[in-house]
Amino acid sequence: MTDLSATVERDPSLPDPTAPLTASGSLRRRAIVSRLVDLTASGSALFAVAMLGLVVFDVAKRGAKALSLSFLFTNPSGFAGGGIANALIGTVLIVAFAALIAVPIGILTGLYLTEFAGPRSRSARALRMVLDMLQGLPTIVVGVVIYGLIVATTHLETGFAGSVALAIVMLPLIARSSQEMLMLVPHTMREGADALGVNRWRSVVGVILPAALGGIATGVILSTARAAGETAPLLFVNSIYNPNATQLNIFGHGVPSIPIYIYTNYDLPSQQAVNNVWGAAFVLLTFILLANVGARVLLARSRAKMSG
Repeated sequence: MTDLSATVERDPSLPDPTAPLTASGSLRRRAIVSRLVDLTASGSALFAVAMLGLVVFDVAKRGAKALSLSFLFTNPSGFAGGGIANALIGTVLIVAFAALIAVPIGILTGLYLTEFAGPRSRSARALRMVLDMLQGLPTIVVGVVIYGLIVATTHLETGFAGSVALAIVMLPLIARSSQEMLMLVPHTMREGADALGVNRWRSVVGVILPAALGGIATGVILSTARAAGETAPLLFVNSIYNPNATQLNIFGHGVPSIPIYIYTNYDLPSQQAVNNVWGAAFVLLTFILLANVGARVLLARSRAKMSG
């Protein structure tokens, strides 16, 4: 029987399929470019980590000199004496009230975008655009707006005005993180609730929201850490207060805070004042780093739970 493949002549203009594969010049160039991009990206990441390490090391080295129990648990006294107890308490109060405002609104916004708004909803598209704009808005602009809305009308700088400003800073991060974590909840859980005839709001509250709670808490922690370090909004709405007293009434007076303490004391003509500023910066940086690490751990556990 005649082998037809042997009798068919191959077109010399076509590549031989039986020939061994060899790297062409174009393939080698793409491999070199890919390698250069990988090295550049890795180098950039290492540079960013090195800058963070340099900042943390410098703040820790300078701030450790001022750290003591009296520094953490006494109020400022005199020109550059005392500690930062009232600023610590004030920062906790302002950020806590900001979280009380931003967390419910942010979570409800994320629920609306993922569970109730349709894929072609114009209101959902507008809301996403607003959140993106708020996330990129300079915080000093937020301070100016709150100054015009609250401080200028009441003729009084208060810790509550600072909480409102920080709530606006926190809101887009909470809403976006809630939306992303709710989208990670498996659709089978929604389908199972629908198959059992559960009302939509009950399935959201009893099934979907608990499944994404760990990731939502991560977004809340990250937004809280970001708000705790904000200085620009507080300069406009909460920078007038008694620096030597503890103020618990955020509605009637200005409240001391660590960012404003750092801003108002860093250029005083006293070495002790400079040391205190570095100590306050170290305390604030430690809180932010611990909050970020805790949030990452919580997010990893939440994702592992949902994927498992």
